Amino acid sequence: MASSALTPATPSITPVSLKEIAPWAVFVGLLLLALLYFVGAEQGATSLIAGENVHEWVHDGRHLLGFPCH
Repeated sequence: MASSALTPATPSITPVSLKEIAPWAVFVGLLLLALLYFVGAEQGATSLIAGENVHEWVHDGRHLLGFPCH
């Protein structure tokens, strides 16, 4: 009786299929590409948004990641 109370119950772990992960991986990849664009290239001739607002929001991140902006 004591031995059955001390044995831990093993949780059932179900594997996650690639079909379930793929949409999330694509979504996260697109978000990262958009973030990389805004941090790295959203200024000057390649700007999609007029003005300096985006540049000012990501200015410190640019320097941290090594992108030139001056």
